[in-house]
Amino acid sequence: MGAKAPYQTKQLLQLTEYLKLFEGQHVTAAEICEGLHREGVSMGTATVYRNLERLVSQGVVAKYTVENTHSACFEYLGDGHNERHTPCVHCKCESCGTLIHLNCHILEDISEHVLSAHGFALNPTRTVFYGVCEACRTKGSVSPSASCCHHF
Repeated sequence: MGAKAPYQTKQLLQLTEYLKLFEGQHVTAAEICEGLHREGVSMGTATVYRNLERLVSQGVVAKYTVENTHSACFEYLGDGHNERHTPCVHCKCESCGTLIHLNCHILEDISEHVLSAHGFALNPTRTVFYGVCEACRTKGSVSPSASCCHHF
């Protein structure tokens, strides 16, 4: 006999269907709760978090956390994601706080180099580059902490 499929509650199915609308995008649990409420779906915050963690453990959703932020971001990967999803790194704007999803083949080369030459496996779901996004650079709204030089 094959492996038994995980039990799917109505709320888990509703959450999964909602997340499919944002495949390839980052959303927070708060944004999900607000969106579900707008769609007329009654689901408590604790239930959203519990089901998100379940989907993360099943590999259907990726969870991204960035140091010094209060909430994690979630990304719907879908069924069969292992074949088509390439883990990415993130860029966090030190001026406005925007988190950018970055999937670039050059970074894959760097990751491979770090592993082969230095014996260290990078975790792309926890790798964050800090800097200033294009919008803030264009506006010239770079905070002093983001623009100062740090010498070690």
